[in-house]
Amino acid sequence: MSNSAVKFNLQDKPEFVKELRKRVNQYFKENNISKHANTQMVIKTIAMISLYFVPLALLLSNSVSGTFPVLLMWILMGFGMAGIGTSIMHDANHGAYSQNPRINQLMGFIVNFVGGYHVTWKIQHNVLHHSFTNVHGHDDDIDTFAIRLSPDQERKKFHRFQAFYAVFFYSLMTLYWMTAKDFINLIGYNKEGLVEGQGLTLRKALIQLTFHKIWYYALTLVLPLMLINVPWYITLTGFVIMHVICGLFLALVFQTAHVVENTNFFAPSDDGSLENSWAIHQVLTTANFGRKSLFFSWFIGGLNYQIEHHLFPNICHVHYKKLSPIVEQTAKDFNLPYYQYETFLGALASHFKLLNQLGNGTYDKKKLALG
Repeated sequence: MSNSAVKFNLQDKPEFVKELRKRVNQYFKENNISKHANTQMVIKTIAMISLYFVPLALLLSNSVSGTFPVLLMWILMGFGMAGIGTSIMHDANHGAYSQNPRINQLMGFIVNFVGGYHVTWKIQHNVLHHSFTNVHGHDDDIDTFAIRLSPDQERKKFHRFQAFYAVFFYSLMTLYWMTAKDFINLIGYNKEGLVEGQGLTLRKALIQLTFHKIWYYALTLVLPLMLINVPWYITLTGFVIMHVICGLFLALVFQTAHVVENTNFFAPSDDGSLENSWAIHQVLTTANFGRKSLFFSWFIGGLNYQIEHHLFPNICHVHYKKLSPIVEQTAKDFNLPYYQYETFLGALASHFKLLNQLGNGTYDKKKLALG
């Protein structure tokens, strides 16, 4: 079934999203602030970019020497990658960083410096994940072979062990992106007409993608192998460590927002219809976590406020903390759930419990259905 055939229920409490938008807009109007980046966001941008590029510069200039100092630089770059992904390019590729589209383009392009490709990222995340969150066959974030992330996905025998091996595959996420996934996705998205929707032909996109991958490898792997004064296997180990840190960090942050015990999963009916409106669907399929953790929230770009992000992806994440009580109260007013976990560790525990249930076949989808 094509994505265009999937339809949300426009009759499902349309007044909810209308009232919610009214209250959120009123917040920005009363406080006379922009929905986009502020000084805090600019400072964070400098910090995250520095966390990645300063260690890289130190490595390439041989300003650090010795195995452990060199590996430490790669470790810092791993956290810098994650910070850039969650705090900068994420907002920019949603158009939330700035009112100026060129600034959003510039900041969004940084994903190419950490091994991704801005076009396939936008399609997978903005077009598919945000439109069809937790919808079987349409949300690429839950469409994997090795790990069963949806009760509507076919269960294989090896899935019974997925709660134990999932971390291994999560740690390979960005390594897979930078080598194969972007190419595989691009070809698949082209068949669905999604590449054309980004104003590109498949040929042009493949040329772009190949070019970006070549200079990425040259900058972060070939040059370090040539210039850093340590054995080649130390450099290669550092490169892998960087990606493992980033991949594991990103995977766990995003999985705890949607694939946890409280959230719902859906599959379109035969005619492509879904039972809820888009806004209510986002509420039912998303959970917040660790709202009281200031530094963690700062570092992951406010992605612990996933409900607010999914309802207002065009608003910069620095505002989500203030919007959270508004969204929570509005959901309560319309008798809707507002799923949240007190801590990130609590959300992680719920994620792995769900993985175990999905893997061994004990998950009961009916228990999550609304009355």
